[in-house]
Amino acid sequence: MGATTPGPLAGITVLELGVFMAGPFATMQLADLGARVIKIENPEGGDQTRSTAPHVNGESAPFMLLNRNKESITLDLKTVLGREAFMRLAEKADVVVENMRPGVMKRLGVDYESVRERNPTIIYASASGWGQDGPLAPLAGLDIMAQARSGLMSITGYPDGAPVKVGVPICDLTTALYVALAITAAVVERSRSGEGQHIDISLLESGVSYAVWEAAAYFVEGKVGRPNGSAHQNQAPYQAVVTKDGYATIGANTARNWQSLCRALGLDGLLDDARFQTSRDRLDNRVELIELIEAKTTTMTTDEVIDLLNEVGVPCAPISDYGEVFTDDHLEARDFFWDSEHPVAGTIRQIGSPMRFSRTPARRGPAGPVLGADNDELESLGFSEAELRTLRSQA
Repeated sequence: MGATTPGPLAGITVLELGVFMAGPFATMQLADLGARVIKIENPEGGDQTRSTAPHVNGESAPFMLLNRNKESITLDLKTVLGREAFMRLAEKADVVVENMRPGVMKRLGVDYESVRERNPTIIYASASGWGQDGPLAPLAGLDIMAQARSGLMSITGYPDGAPVKVGVPICDLTTALYVALAITAAVVERSRSGEGQHIDISLLESGVSYAVWEAAAYFVEGKVGRPNGSAHQNQAPYQAVVTKDGYATIGANTARNWQSLCRALGLDGLLDDARFQTSRDRLDNRVELIELIEAKTTTMTTDEVIDLLNEVGVPCAPISDYGEVFTDDHLEARDFFWDSEHPVAGTIRQIGSPMRFSRTPARRGPAGPVLGADNDELESLGFSEAELRTLRSQA
């Protein structure tokens, strides 16, 4: 499914000057949706992710997942001919995506203003740690720094514990999704105005954008959020609880679910307990409440808790490790994981796209390309044979 049907972005050409996560994950979304994505890489090793383990026949597995459905052209942008080749590609493109430190693209002569002179309708998206301007803009900014400065690490973990980051590079990945969304919106707007534009998205602001509960508490009451382990900021019971053999997550955050939880666990007495009458009461007395709930759940296995609560409609789930996730029956039934092909590594299992379309499904094409796999494309750019020989020697 999705390998032969044109996706919703079919006909859109994207040039990617991306490394690691934010840029490549953004363009992966666009490629999944049918855009043609040409990854422009340094001839000397390409995207640094190519060196990330594990490797299959010398090819990086993370790279092949992150860069599926893309093409690869190697260009040395520090040379006049390499820059000109990029510009000729950009003249034919709809979108450029880059996630270098601010200033790098300008020094190379392939920044938004330079590209716009050659293609006035270009949509040019820049992802960076701190944004294209402001006092932090020149500084290096990786995901963990953005998680730290955005406040995410201040509310992740347990009270009085050491700072903890989110387990995945959440600021990188969120930035990428904002980039993909902004590009899609800009493409739609261009269809009305006929004009391109520059998009500036930072890891910092992407991280801060998650703080809906924390912003409401601070802007209204002046309260600063703190870490609560797995517990929700404003609702209880809504967290992981201990079972006989592990943990289960529960979310009895409505009156109906609260009543169903108490009755299912034989805690009917809590329904008349003054400490737990309202949602606010349950939040204020969360420590005592969870102790009473866990007095019951610790006598049951995780499966028993999940089965019991599912029977009465209380939201719940086990805490799965990735070995369980990647073999999950539900995900398998929904055909979420799929196999891509690579000319060197062979068959590579892929994580599916969460975006499901009834008519134009996400593309399921090849794994991330071999470095320079599509350099023959340069022959269509009008260079002389001598210039092509030079470009090939640089690659």
